[in-house]
Amino acid sequence: MIKEIEIVCQPGQQEDEVVLTKLAASALNINPSKITGVQILKRSIDARGRKVVYRMQLKVFVDEIYHPETFTIKYPEIKSAKPVIIVGAGPAGMFAALQCIELGLKPIIVERGKPVKERRRDLANINKQGQVNPESNYCFGEGGAGTYSDGKLYTRSTKRGDVTAVLKTFVAHGASADILVDARPHIGTNKLPQIIEAIRETILNAGGEIRFDSKVTSLLIELDAIKGIELGNGDKINANAVILATGHSARDVFEMLRYQNILIEAKPFALGVRIEHPQEIIDQAQYHCEIRDPELPPSYYNLVEQVDNRGVFSFCMCPGGIIAPCATEFNEIVVNGWSPSKRNNPYANSGTVVQINLEDVVGDNADPFKMLRFQQQIEHAAFNAGGGSLVAPAQRMIDFVNNKQSVDLPKNSYLPGVKSIELKEVLPNWINERLRKALPAFGKKMKGYYTNEAILVGVESRTSSPVKVPRDKESLQHPQVKGLFPCGEGAGYAGGIISAAIDGINCAVAVGKIV
Repeated sequence: MIKEIEIVCQPGQQEDEVVLTKLAASALNINPSKITGVQILKRSIDARGRKVVYRMQLKVFVDEIYHPETFTIKYPEIKSAKPVIIVGAGPAGMFAALQCIELGLKPIIVERGKPVKERRRDLANINKQGQVNPESNYCFGEGGAGTYSDGKLYTRSTKRGDVTAVLKTFVAHGASADILVDARPHIGTNKLPQIIEAIRETILNAGGEIRFDSKVTSLLIELDAIKGIELGNGDKINANAVILATGHSARDVFEMLRYQNILIEAKPFALGVRIEHPQEIIDQAQYHCEIRDPELPPSYYNLVEQVDNRGVFSFCMCPGGIIAPCATEFNEIVVNGWSPSKRNNPYANSGTVVQINLEDVVGDNADPFKMLRFQQQIEHAAFNAGGGSLVAPAQRMIDFVNNKQSVDLPKNSYLPGVKSIELKEVLPNWINERLRKALPAFGKKMKGYYTNEAILVGVESRTSSPVKVPRDKESLQHPQVKGLFPCGEGAGYAGGIISAAIDGINCAVAVGKIV
């Protein structure tokens, strides 16, 4: 007999097989000795009551042979198969490559940046020296921005594709099987590089190709159909399908498309700041405690408020994390956040942003670069306000709401350093005012949130691409160019690791129908 049940257990018991077996036996009113195995299906923290508990969905095997699930994927050899060019080695590109292999196609990934280990030196220069390599940074390189953006795998994109299949692929390449059961799955920035390297080896072992330090400068098009790409060194690669998965920060790719008269469009996005609290403040608010139970993970939050008919919301919340400098050019400030797998840093941070529509920004809505130029303007203003070397403008939370420059700033995780200014010098008034109204409202929703112990660091501006590369809803091809498949965050069709991976898979499936 196999039964699916729900149980409640205390923190510290959620991975104890003996305890789970006893709880399952009690729920089924049977002797624990009759249970041959317990499989966790779902696990979530319930902090709604005064006492925090885990809610577990279990599959219980009673007098049945139980074989724990194994995660291995056998890929065919495709070295001599038809080629498919994939521009970008982020989640969309890498999962597109894996799907191509499953379909019997040969992926050729072209990545402007470096392999994941070689990126570390450039990231160290960003954090310690304030120096940005425009080809190798937090956004560009193997794994894309996802490698150093926390490894959150929570998504609402369940109707776009098989989320579980994506998670199992991560597990097959070294991720913990916990991501299959946790309500808010998370890998951790420190563990993602090894997983990405394992995916790379799978692609290469099957016969695929990956070219690093290779920047696409032109699409080769004949009679409105893709024939390949040209690289910055003059090399040409021929193929009848190109999956364009370059991420939300590859601005030169948008320039290339416009230069080649390939249709692109301006797209709404969100912009604001990254807010950091001491993690203990968030734990106290969410777990109703003075000191967090060591058996509980650092807590997170999700806040949203309508202000003057516009959404203001938290974004990419990182418990036990750090704020990272994610600029792709030397004269801009862009901040993001990430957490290690243990989420054991003393701070909690989250993007807090305002939705921006096309009509909010001065200019012709038909101009595809209207929103991108606005994004650049804010990032340059933040750079100038910080004074250079990636020092970021910052302000205490209550000071920000009261239009008061902070006398000093709290300790924080942003390594290049922060400078006290009034953020209204950087943010447009209509964004600044909505944030000022939203923060006290957030404080009413979550005790302790509204405090001068929190720091606002500017600017959080790469929430999504400000440019959209259109595609047909059925074929997923660009409406003007047969064989060109806009894909992932950079083209405007994803908003995180899982949704980007799913979009990469879907694009590869679409490629398989035409090559």
